[in-house]
This record gives sequence, C-alpha cells and structure tokens, in this order.
Amino acid sequence: MSIPASFRDTLRRGLVLAGLLIAAGLPLAQAAPDDAARAAVAKLVPGLPIDAMQESMIPGFYEVLSGVKILYVSKDGKLVFEGGAFDVEQRRDLGDSARNGVRRAALAKVADDRKLVYAPANPRHTVTVFTDIDCPFCKRFHEQIAQYNAHGIAVDYILYPLVSLHPGADKKSEAVWCAKDRIAAFNAAMSGQDPMAASCPTPLTELTHLAESLGINGTPTLIAADGTHVAPEIALSPDRLAAELDRLAATPPTAP
Repeated sequence: MSIPASFRDTLRRGLVLAGLLIAAGLPLAQAAPDDAARAAVAKLVPGLPIDAMQESMIPGFYEVLSGVKILYVSKDGKLVFEGGAFDVEQRRDLGDSARNGVRRAALAKVADDRKLVYAPANPRHTVTVFTDIDCPFCKRFHEQIAQYNAHGIAVDYILYPLVSLHPGADKKSEAVWCAKDRIAAFNAAMSGQDPMAASCPTPLTELTHLAESLGINGTPTLIAADGTHVAPEIALSPDRLAAELDRLAATPPTAP
C-alpha cells in the first residue's frame, strides 16, 4: 500500500511548518485551546483568514480551513502541518470533504449567465470545467463534448484564460464572451479559429478571482457536482468520467 505522492509532498511541507512554529517558541501554554490554535496560525501565516475551525479526526488537533487551504493545528498551538492527513484504512485525505464543500459552495453562487453551458436534454450529471481557449488539453476535452453529453453529462464551462502561459487568451475569451452567439464563437475558437475581436463588459476578472480562490492554477480543471476535483486523466475520457461520476453519486458523503 503506497501513500499518494501529493500527500507525501504536503507532509514534507507540514513538517517544515511545524519546525518553524516550534522554533518560534510560542508562549501559548496558558491560553485556551481554541485561542492557542488561532494564535499559532496568526503567528505562522499573518493575515490568513480562518473560514472554519473544527475538531479533526486526529486526536488533539483542530482542522483549520482557509479557502481550500487546510491546516492542522494542535490544541496547545505548538504543532502545525499543512495540506492533508491521510487515513490509511479508508485511503482518503481527511481534508477532502472540507475542500469539496468549499468548492461546491463557491460554484453554486456562479449564475448560469456567467457560464457557457453544454447540456443534454436530461442530464444525469453536471460538471464545471475551468477552460482556457489556448490550452491544448482544453481543446481535446471540447472535441469530445458530444460524447460527454451522450453520457448524460452536462458541462458548465467557466472561461479562465491563463495569460502567463497563453498571452492573448484573455482577449480571445473577451471576444467569445462578447460575440452575438457565444456558443458558436467558443466552438470556433476551440477548433483553432481566432474569434472576431470584440469588447464589452465581461465576468472574466470575477471568474479569475474565483478560480484563484479555489487554488485552481491549470486548465482544464473539472469539478464534480459534489465539489470533487476530478483527475485530468479521468476528465479527458468520456467513458471514464461517466463511470467516475456514477461512483461519486453512489458514494455517501464523508463527514469532514
């Protein structure tokens, strides 16, 4: 049984964070547990907003949620680690449930008129896909849009141009958004045609802030209805994605 590489990486970061905190010599022994934990976070990461703090499944630790960032803080405020705590028996990251909830709540606030929607008549599943017009794998995903729809999967696209990787993608996204027929313009752009330049008020800045707040830094990024971040190798296969969405729908939600 192996521990996922992503968890090993967060564990290494967590050990570094814990070492920094211990070295800081926080005088928290007399503080109440909740106050001590909050003070530890404030000293280690000044200004980090705490969205939620709750008892974790790790004895003696709180789970602290800031956006999709998870910190585990000992009740005496002396130990902190970031990222994930892996339950070997259940083979899951204990922070997944909290992160999924954050993504689910954030995406529920995005109105349909901020998306490009491709849906079959009676969808069985709905996914949100952050996409970049100049991203090769985004184009590959969109080439299969009819197959996703045939599997009963509705796709809600959110335009997320990564200008650091694809200079000009923001202008193309703006042109698509401002086109008279956005769907037709998006289809053409994803097939390699440059959209006709156009300018109008767009939600692109708002949606970029949303993506960044959710820790999304690549495209395509696919989020299932329950907030699960689906791996790219699954997302790019209509058959595998349909099977994964069926599995997620049949899996009872796990308590944080």
